[in-house]
Amino acid sequence: MQNVAQFFASGSVEVQQDLLSISMSTTRDGADAGTVQTQLKQALDTALAQARQAAVPEQMEVRTGNFSLYPRYGKDGKINGWQGSTELVLEGRDFSRITSTAGKIQSLSMGNVSFALSREQRAKVEGQAQTQAIERFKAKAAEITKSFGFSRYTLREVSINTNEQGFVPRPRAMAMSAKSDMAEAAIPVEAGKSTVLVNVSGSVQMLPLPARP
Repeated sequence: MQNVAQFFASGSVEVQQDLLSISMSTTRDGADAGTVQTQLKQALDTALAQARQAAVPEQMEVRTGNFSLYPRYGKDGKINGWQGSTELVLEGRDFSRITSTAGKIQSLSMGNVSFALSREQRAKVEGQAQTQAIERFKAKAAEITKSFGFSRYTLREVSINTNEQGFVPRPRAMAMSAKSDMAEAAIPVEAGKSTVLVNVSGSVQMLPLPARP
């Protein structure tokens, strides 16, 4: 079809990440699989009991993570012991509650710290970025139509795509070797920002003014 222009426009909104996730884990090693499993369960149960006392829906939620138990082999290829690990995840919007709880848990060690956008925050800024992208698409359509000497256009097809670009979080003082040093103390963390990007792509049919009767 003639007089069709294809192009895209983007809208983006930068926003502070409002969801914190801290994973805590421990490993055990022993000659007997049952003993290792029991030790892991005890460490996890102790941590769960502490974490659940501070849990608040959406503000700090608690869930178990990965659990593994596998044999250790000697040089002769035979099993000579067992190794295992267990994980607990604290996640939510209340950074202070999460970090202070993590600091109090002694049976597990802190592992990964990550930040993200909550569903509500993402939906809010996604709507803003989408409105921005659509307005820019419409403005570009009018500009292109005018540049080619046409007076108006009709929309033929359009697609909207959304993605999120996250900045690397900046956890501070995470390399704490002695767990006792951080007992009863909140773990210091600092969230980064995410950019929600919406692309609007499509094509328009450029039209001249209708002929006068």
